Amino acid sequence: MKIKPFKALRPLPENAKAVSSPPYDVLDSAEARGMAYGNPMSFLHVIKPEIDLAEGVDLYSDAVYAQAVKNFKLFQERGYLVRENAECLYLYSQTMGKHTQYGLVCCCRADEYGSIIKKHEYTLKSKENDRTRHVSELNANAGPVFLTYRDDQELNALLSGIKETTPLFDIDAPDGTRHNVWRISECAELVAAFERVPFAYVADGHHRSASAVRVARERMDANPNHTGDEEYNWFLCVLFPASELKLMSYNRCVKDLNGMDKEAFLNRLKENFTVTEGGSPEPSAEGEAGMYLDGEWFRISWSKPESDDPVARLGATVLQDGLLHPILGIEDPRTSDRMKFIGGIRGTSALEYAVDSGEYAVAFSMFPVDILDLIAVADADKVMPPKSTWFEPKLRSGLLVHSLD
Repeated sequence: MKIKPFKALRPLPENAKAVSSPPYDVLDSAEARGMAYGNPMSFLHVIKPEIDLAEGVDLYSDAVYAQAVKNFKLFQERGYLVRENAECLYLYSQTMGKHTQYGLVCCCRADEYGSIIKKHEYTLKSKENDRTRHVSELNANAGPVFLTYRDDQELNALLSGIKETTPLFDIDAPDGTRHNVWRISECAELVAAFERVPFAYVADGHHRSASAVRVARERMDANPNHTGDEEYNWFLCVLFPASELKLMSYNRCVKDLNGMDKEAFLNRLKENFTVTEGGSPEPSAEGEAGMYLDGEWFRISWSKPESDDPVARLGATVLQDGLLHPILGIEDPRTSDRMKFIGGIRGTSALEYAVDSGEYAVAFSMFPVDILDLIAVADADKVMPPKSTWFEPKLRSGLLVHSLD
């Protein structure tokens, strides 16, 4: 794959914590407004610009994108973001609890998306349209795409030496995650080393990827002198070796038992699964899920499907095809209003609350997907079941921004 350094827009080290923010897609408008309150440096003013407009504004209105452009210019005029003097790469580490992962911040080729940069999700057109317009009007990638690749020992060794130096940024985020960023001025060896990497995989950020590709194509079509060397042909990414990533579960709640009482539901369930009362709320291995029903935890288990299809072997597929659809009547989990997904970062207590409150009848605690299973799905040109992977920690936005010119 091809990577390149870039002249980042970034905060001064002393402002990095105030500027950096969660990514745009993990907060709603009210949460973003509360988080940015009293902090004019928060990058949420750029990636969630509706917080500076009247509550209830149409998130896809012209006014929202105009506010994003206005705020982005103000950030540069006021020195909240400053331009690097030279093209650089960056090493980015995230520490959550006892887990630390290191990724390389760089630019990747838009025309390698879908081939060398493999995907595993469908995108929603409305979200893709939104990010495409945001990128185009800002003339910048405001948030990075989270990519992974199969480990390369030489690459690991090259990156390992960098983290022994003093970081440019050292931030403790409000959620307790520590973010460090090191600037890399000598880039040729790393650029050459990544030419040996045959494929990268989108771990998180399919809409950001797709929108960057659309902007690149639009500008290519509009430029009669297009050469392929223009900055718009590249988009902002962070590349992590697969062995360092930690995936969390993506859990499920269903509002009702599809007309059955508890006993009838359990009897139906036992036709397809082994059901055991009690045990830990979190499953301990593949082929298991926890189930919270009527104030009790159950363990449901199944034999691993004998299939060459990597999607068919996933726990989310087994649960959907063997339980959610045939027993609970959830035909399409993407569109069902009887079902909710809860990220594993919230813990199993969130599942208990959803059921104990009476809003939901049953909840399922999933075993996390292995990163190699995700890679196998992408290599097979297939897509993961909806809401089957939850990556933590999240990359901060606003630390490094890539301009398209």
